[in-house]
Amino acid sequence: MKANHGFVPYKFQTAGNIIAGPNAITELIPQINLQGNFRHAVIVTQPSLKAMGVIDRIADELKQAGIASRCFTDVKPEPTITNIREVFGLIAADPVDLLIGIGGGSVLDATKLFSVLLTNPVDVRSLVGADLVSRPGIPTVLIPTTSGTGSEVTPNSIVTIPEQELKVGIISRHLLPMLVIIDPVLTVSLPQSITAATGMDAFTHALESYISNKANPISDMFALESIRLIAGNLLDAYHEGSHLEARENMLLGSMYGGMALSSAGTAAVHALAYPLGGKFNISHGVANSMLLPHVMAYNMDAIHGRLGHVARVMGVHEGSGESTAASESVIRRIYEWTDEMRIPQDLRVFGVHEADVDDIAVAASKVTRLLHNNPKPMDLNAMKSIYRKLLP
Repeated sequence: MKANHGFVPYKFQTAGNIIAGPNAITELIPQINLQGNFRHAVIVTQPSLKAMGVIDRIADELKQAGIASRCFTDVKPEPTITNIREVFGLIAADPVDLLIGIGGGSVLDATKLFSVLLTNPVDVRSLVGADLVSRPGIPTVLIPTTSGTGSEVTPNSIVTIPEQELKVGIISRHLLPMLVIIDPVLTVSLPQSITAATGMDAFTHALESYISNKANPISDMFALESIRLIAGNLLDAYHEGSHLEARENMLLGSMYGGMALSSAGTAAVHALAYPLGGKFNISHGVANSMLLPHVMAYNMDAIHGRLGHVARVMGVHEGSGESTAASESVIRRIYEWTDEMRIPQDLRVFGVHEADVDDIAVAASKVTRLLHNNPKPMDLNAMKSIYRKLLP
């Protein structure tokens, strides 16, 4: 399998401005002042950050800069369309000319949606799909506090449609933020379980982007660097949460993975993960972690060369890039990570049973936007077989 180095055009787009490094959060107000004359900010965050006092400090600094602010902590993990509508109604009730999202991927995705809903008077459901947002949103600042989704640099937002028991994507260049701040200090208190799940999510983004049918020179550069950083720092961040260098490298790896998927897209792992999140509330990172080795094994005969490059970047194999051994070394390392970080490899833990396989496979088969990126065609029977490998 070769990347898209032929005659098919490829593109890349990302956030307007990125500030990164320890204590980069101190640049928030100076950067906001450089970008415009804002007066009414809304901070979208999660209760834990509010409780830690981080948000109060930001609100005080905004006030000193002449910017009034309101704070909302009502975005749920893996938000549904109903949750987005409800929180948006609260945000839109008063003036707002700047949105600041600080938190994990769900908070960042929601903040991006609120931005465009403020300028596009439509129901969020009508935006599901690609390039359906007509007008730019209001300026947005995104500050990730987990190293997983890379949402801060992607034109994507994921929401859950409960009645379909499925997660769906909204993709638009108008979702890209004005400013991103990458500060590893904000991630040192993450619990091990979240470090594990989000780290594996970021690794999945990078690996799927690298083997995607839409892989190209731009996405390859970001994907391989993401893989290198995550492979070299994931376990250090997991075992020693205050390891600032590991935390910074994980944030960068997550961001680069987001940049890679923005250009190349993810593939079958994500397609099969969406019904697990939509129907059984399995966190996205955990679902990806469980599926990743099985989907890579399925794809192996189509991606030997690419997995060989990945093996060398990860430092798990030094031989021929075309060898089966090189490909298998990548899959083996994924298993080792999930075992060491105690990520389950049995869907029964989450209430999934054999009787559910047909339904979730049909749901996954509808995520054609991602399945088309997979380097090897995957029919319904193949999907069922992969799910069954997680029902030992």
